[in-house]
Amino acid sequence: MSFVTGAALALAAVSPSQAAAKIQHLISPGGIEAWFVQDATVPLIAMEYSFAGGSAQDPKDKPGVANLVGDLLDEGSGDLDSKMFHERLDRRAIELSFSATRDTFRGSLRMLRDNKDEAFDLLRMALTSPHFDSADVERIRSQVISGLRRETTNPTSLASRKFLEVAFGDHPYSRQSNGNLDSVPTITVADLKDYVGRVLAKDGLKIAVVGDVDPATLGKLLDHTFGGLPAKANLTPVPDVEAAKPPQRAFVPLDVPQTVITFGGPGVKRSDPNFMAAYVVNHILGGGGLSSRLYREVREKRGLAYSVFESLLWMEHSAVFIGNTGTRADRAGDTIDAIEKEVRRIAEEGPTQKELDEAKSYLKGSQMLALDTSSKLAQALLQYQQDKLPIDYIEKRNAIVDAVTLDDAKAAAKRLWGQGLLTVVVGRTPQAAAQPAATAPKSN
Repeated sequence: MSFVTGAALALAAVSPSQAAAKIQHLISPGGIEAWFVQDATVPLIAMEYSFAGGSAQDPKDKPGVANLVGDLLDEGSGDLDSKMFHERLDRRAIELSFSATRDTFRGSLRMLRDNKDEAFDLLRMALTSPHFDSADVERIRSQVISGLRRETTNPTSLASRKFLEVAFGDHPYSRQSNGNLDSVPTITVADLKDYVGRVLAKDGLKIAVVGDVDPATLGKLLDHTFGGLPAKANLTPVPDVEAAKPPQRAFVPLDVPQTVITFGGPGVKRSDPNFMAAYVVNHILGGGGLSSRLYREVREKRGLAYSVFESLLWMEHSAVFIGNTGTRADRAGDTIDAIEKEVRRIAEEGPTQKELDEAKSYLKGSQMLALDTSSKLAQALLQYQQDKLPIDYIEKRNAIVDAVTLDDAKAAAKRLWGQGLLTVVVGRTPQAAAQPAATAPKSN
């Protein structure tokens, strides 16, 4: 796969204030909608898009279908085999990629302005006439299986898998997007074609484009690329689910030098009116890198781990907070105690006014860096659409951050962390932390 250089993309800087004034709600002649920022700073175009569905649409007994589709869409389509398709990408320095999240099937397309016609046409072929030739399928399948085998000895991967099982039981969110060693060998070409036919449709399509192209030309490109897709997807309904109630602890034995600890619990959905309060207070506890409470307590004061982080994860049908750290096997118990103590403290007392003010200042200032290239801005605009936020959200965001009061932050801290933690420990067994694995609860 060929990539436009990072240096070139970095030149395509668009500040949030500039972007806010420029975001257009474009509707093509054929009715394809996109959020669009026209920017001729450099001759580049970045497009991010997604289809509703994602890995939650994998058959229950075959997790990994969406992931395999994403790996194979650029392995030959239309009248081009895999080798010829990639030669076309490389010759024109076109970056084209696909991936599956739990709720969406996503794609990225980046190109120089002068190569836009070829880039969009290659994407059209990939979406509408993928080959799924058996030789390509088996080659990519073997790569996925190789990665899955490596994960069986990777404590971080094992901890993530176990956490999802404990948190979500038999819900589709409990399954890893890349599947497992039992499911991936059983996926057929028919499964891949069925997924494409059910999921890649216009009614679940969201698009964000940033770059050097005029609206009329972009409208024609969007119609050419996406216009031939089915009008409506045929998605399997996915129920809402609340993550399992803490406290629970699970242990996965693995003979490795460093024990990995993954912890979390029920979170706050993006549509919740108190989301921003949760987001700000989460920055204070574990999302603020070197300035976070967990980093200070676990790393700086006690030297228990090199790093510790914790973040909010929101999805279409649920939300969790999830954190991770790694430590020496003989210090896992102390590390868990330190994390639990700090989580309890912020749940009971909330943050200080000083912490709240500093977090809000950081979150407002960091937005400039978060959106400083065409690519980052396109990704953000796609995320805002997926989160059902208004097109002028960039303009409104800092005021929403500023509106979070200390009482709001305290209430959010109590809501997030007042019940304790779901904790998964992966490592050597002679540990106080090595309690028997909790039975994964059924989703409700």
